[in-house]
Parts: sequence; structure tokens; C-alpha cells
Amino acid sequence: MRAACRLATEAMEIARGEVRVGVSTLDISERVRAFIESRGARPAFLGYNGYPGAICISLNDEVVHGIPGTRVLNEGDLIKVDIGTYLHGFFGDMTRTYPVGSISSEARTLVEETKNAFFAAAAVAIAGNRVGDIGWAVQSYLEPRGYGVVQKLVGHGIGRRLHEEPQVPNFGAPGSGYLLKSGMVLAIEPMVNAGTFEVETLEDGWTTVTADGRLSAHYENTCVIREDYPDILTLMSGEELPHHDER
Repeated sequence: MRAACRLATEAMEIARGEVRVGVSTLDISERVRAFIESRGARPAFLGYNGYPGAICISLNDEVVHGIPGTRVLNEGDLIKVDIGTYLHGFFGDMTRTYPVGSISSEARTLVEETKNAFFAAAAVAIAGNRVGDIGWAVQSYLEPRGYGVVQKLVGHGIGRRLHEEPQVPNFGAPGSGYLLKSGMVLAIEPMVNAGTFEVETLEDGWTTVTADGRLSAHYENTCVIREDYPDILTLMSGEELPHHDER
């Protein structure tokens, strides 16, 4: 899993380098696909339950599962890149949200707070706690700040399959749900809307958008549960863990 996740982070670096005005979402997807396949792996999402893209690329009010295509990036867009890899029988999964050029202060704060919510969740994702503690950490961080926490879509266990038990919602009650054990691997992924938590699925059957048309951000990592702070397998270069006293 470390190898699969390391490959996912390298692929995300490729994607990040392609994010600029005038580039199509399909261009980014094909660059990432070629890179993953050049390493003897395969994009985990391609053909998964019929999904047609190598990666998921969602823009602005699209929350998740946007299909790469001919759309080009414009100044001020918010792009969510979700990459899965399959290597040597194991999966890696991660998502980042990037600005296209200069973005609004609202968008910039949304991206930062979504990332902060992940680290709030990571701080309680330890052996002996429960899945509900993760969800409550995300929800209690974001809702007082006026954000909508998506409830129809959740994080998940991951390993020899892309989606395994348990489901990992971004909402919940402390002390509830599945018991976390050392060595479990979870994809923890706050999906956060600037407005309502409600979402809708478009006619393509995949692309999920905010019900009110406002922006959404997404931040996901594959994490190994430990007795203390989790082992985050998909951190990228330049991303640092919070200091111990900030967890």
C-alpha cells in the first residue's frame, strides 16, 4: 500500500503541474494515466462500476466524480483532482483541490478549511476511538464556520479493494460506529460545500454537484490507524503535519 500511495502522490504532482488556464480536464487525466501505466500500475477508477475516466476531475460546484473531457480550465476555477492507483494487488487513493490562477477569497478559505478539517479528523483517527469520532471531528470543525458537510458521500476502508468497510462519514456522534484498530487503513476525505450540504447527481450518472450551485472542496488521504497519530501515506512534498500541540 505504501508503494501504491507513493505512486498516487507522484501522479498528483503530475496533475498539479498541469493545472493552468486553457488546459482541458482530459489533458490532465491522460497525462496522469500515462504516468501511472508507465510504472506498471493502473488507474484505479478506470472502468470502476463503469466509470469512464482514468481519474476524477470536478470543477467549482462539482463535488466529486466529474468526468474528464473537453472542458478547459478558466481563471478563477477551483479544480478537485481525485486519483486512485492499483499496484501489486493494493490500492491508494487521494484528492486535492487546486486553484486555477487567482481565485476568490471565499474559495481560498474554503480550500484551507477543508484541509484543516481533515487534520482535525486525523487527530482522533487512532486505535480505540470509533468512526463516529472522525465524522464528529469534521462536522464540529466545519459547521460552526458556516460550511455544509456532504452527507450522501463518505470515506471508506481501502486495501485489496478500492472501497472496503467501514464507511467513514464526515458527520456523526462521538463514540459511535466501527471500532478503530491499529493497522486498519482508511481513506478519510472531507467533502465540504460553501453553502448547503445537499448535493445532486447530473444526468451522466456520475458528476455530483452542490444543490445550490455554490463551491465545493475536497481533501483526501489514505491513512493507517495507529495507537497514536495515523500514518498518512499520501502526503505530498511541502505538506507538513500539524505540530503535536496543534492536533
